[in-house]
Amino acid sequence: MKRLIGLATTSAFGITGNWIEDADHPYVGLIALYKADGTFLQRCSGFLISPTKFVTAGHCVDAAAGVVSARVYFQQDAGVNFNPTTGVDPVTGYPTTCAGGTLGTLCATSSRLYNYGFDNFVSFPDTHDAGVVILDQPITLPKYGQLPTAGLLESLGRGRKNTLFTVSGYGMTLRVSVHTKLSNVSFRERLMAQSSLIDFDRNQWTDGYNLQTQGNGDSRGGTCSGDSGGPILLGGASSNTIVAVTSFVLNELCRGTNFGYRIDRQEVLDWINSR
Repeated sequence: MKRLIGLATTSAFGITGNWIEDADHPYVGLIALYKADGTFLQRCSGFLISPTKFVTAGHCVDAAAGVVSARVYFQQDAGVNFNPTTGVDPVTGYPTTCAGGTLGTLCATSSRLYNYGFDNFVSFPDTHDAGVVILDQPITLPKYGQLPTAGLLESLGRGRKNTLFTVSGYGMTLRVSVHTKLSNVSFRERLMAQSSLIDFDRNQWTDGYNLQTQGNGDSRGGTCSGDSGGPILLGGASSNTIVAVTSFVLNELCRGTNFGYRIDRQEVLDWINSR
């Protein structure tokens, strides 16, 4: 069972396992998405590669799901003060507005959302799960995410099973079964963790289009609901080279392996650069 890991409207779904707060990647943002009437629809994660170009997952900006506009927050704790009663974070304005003084500095709006062709997994394993959002207000940061060279993963060669990746996003940290009395855990902060490579070209889930990583055990962490579109960086916390966007998991409780849609493929890079 494939599960998108965006975040639905009424849920409060981060990085799972052994995570830390992410202050190393200020270009990773929390994106809130809206219907035509302005109603909040869902949330995802994503990353800036320039002051105005924000990359995320295709299913996050899928017009078929009713998405027509977005607002992106770049505060590390963008939703940490969310009040379930009022439905708003009074500090950042998430998810309905940009807080005073943050528009164009730590928050931006957009009505230009582009989908690479995501079709709800009909074309699996080439899900076309990439999206681009062009911000109305440029966000000036000391650094941005870096697109990879084409075929970067293939260039890893021997020993690639030892390759580490860093994942970052604003999603759920612990998702529990509906049959338990325990509660889901979401800190609503930008968190990061390390994952290790499983595969990107040899099984039915990857086949050259998706990156499969392991987020369990050995001080590793994975992704869950709300992390969709966030970056999968090649290397440790100091890396800014992004090889995939967080896309889906096979387990509804976000256990086991995680999958990202590869952006180190020439056709995907060409599409992102053409927006």
